[in-house]
Amino acid sequence: MAGTLIAGAIAAPTASASSGRGGVLEERGVKIAAERAAHKGVTWADCPADWGLPKPIQCGTVTVPLDYQRPNGRQITITVDRIGNTGTPAERQGALFYNPGGPGGSGLRFPTRVTGKNPIWANVAKAYDFVGFDPRGVGRSTPISCVDPQEFVKAPKADPVPDSEADKRAQRKLAAEYADGCAERSGWMLPHMTTANTARDLDVLRAALGERKLNFLGVSYGTYLGGVYATLFPGHVRRMVVDSVVNPSRQKIWYQANLDQDVAFEMRWNDWKAWVAANDATYKIGDTPAKVEAQWQKLRAAAKKAPLGGVVGPAELTSFFQSAPYYDSSWAPVARIWSKYVAGDVQALVDAAAPDLSDTEGNARAENGNAVYTAVECADAKWPTDWRRWDRDNTRLHRDYPFMTWANAWMNLPCATWSTRQGPAVDVKSGKGLPGVLIVQAERDAATPVGGAYELHKRLKGSRLIMEKNAGSHGVTGIANACVNQRVDAYLLSGALDDRNVTCDPHAVPKP
Repeated sequence: MAGTLIAGAIAAPTASASSGRGGVLEERGVKIAAERAAHKGVTWADCPADWGLPKPIQCGTVTVPLDYQRPNGRQITITVDRIGNTGTPAERQGALFYNPGGPGGSGLRFPTRVTGKNPIWANVAKAYDFVGFDPRGVGRSTPISCVDPQEFVKAPKADPVPDSEADKRAQRKLAAEYADGCAERSGWMLPHMTTANTARDLDVLRAALGERKLNFLGVSYGTYLGGVYATLFPGHVRRMVVDSVVNPSRQKIWYQANLDQDVAFEMRWNDWKAWVAANDATYKIGDTPAKVEAQWQKLRAAAKKAPLGGVVGPAELTSFFQSAPYYDSSWAPVARIWSKYVAGDVQALVDAAAPDLSDTEGNARAENGNAVYTAVECADAKWPTDWRRWDRDNTRLHRDYPFMTWANAWMNLPCATWSTRQGPAVDVKSGKGLPGVLIVQAERDAATPVGGAYELHKRLKGSRLIMEKNAGSHGVTGIANACVNQRVDAYLLSGALDDRNVTCDPHAVPKP
């Protein structure tokens, strides 16, 4: 394996001079950093035992500039891992880089799709080394933080749905304090925590691994990273799959995109309630969606009056239950735990929804992920600073889409008082040399509403869109659906795209 994977001193292609955010200084900085990384390569070794990345996965680091306008200035570290292709040397097509989303998600577990023998990826694994990385600010790379992790996870938190102006003032105070904490603990990195810089880091990683062009799979926020990379480096892309698409419109990134999420989450929440009702023989929560909703309101009210186990209030319930509209794989587990609660087993829900203060490593990951999420979204684009706009927009949406609206608002409100520069957002679009990109989307996705896929398809000339109709699980390429899986394989293995966009039937509905 080592013989085929050692990163050679392959010079980076020249960045497109007409692309996106940033100017000549950033382009020059990327070129310098990429050439330096290509010359140095990556020193690969077995991953630390406590990382949970089994052999033969290997880990390494690449240094990149904090600020691409100053490529010889302060450097930060990006941690990367890989596993070699499972096929022959002749079958190998290079490295496939992966980003799972967030912002703030770690990609380091991507190679475990090979060690875990995931059948969906078996064909692609024959041709590609699977490469994961922690983006700038995340986890094993140079990390950022906004608050003490143990304080971050403490519960119960305030009900996200305000009952009064005093509740809103309290939440505004918490959001401003969080923004201040980010500045205090990580202020030196905040101005540089942009998707554009992460895309530049990705190009340096490409060069460090000796890859002349990039093969990339991005899911959720990873689709925006992919779109920005395609804008900044169109001639560097070989194959790109983007799955569950963030709307790249400058009018959507990021304030409006989060409001759009609230509407889509309500739709998918309703889908799940209908499924729970249809399986009432198993769960005994309610045999109509209205009865299931009534049980949700009853649970929420009980936890508001007296937090379950002293720690699970409405905020913790929302965090736990939102995994059901996110992922079909959560439909049955969440319903099962709720069913136990309805039958009198309160502890099962407490165990599932409460923080574990003894899990300091997991809590640190959660705090770091939230810090990166906030830092990237706040830095990428301008945010409204007038509370009256936030109040008006979220009050209006909450009337019809109450499940996630206020919780989402408070999560993003630190951007209203952010301490460092914001935007402008990258104008995502095709550039010279960009090949056809494969876009995959579920029609009823909650986290990345369907409009994002149509918008990206419109912006990337020659792209093709696979739409999974009447489905809504986030992350379509990870689900068994032959109509989708076979086309992803064909594209990554041969570059084949359909002559036109494709509509696929939904994957199998979860079993109770």
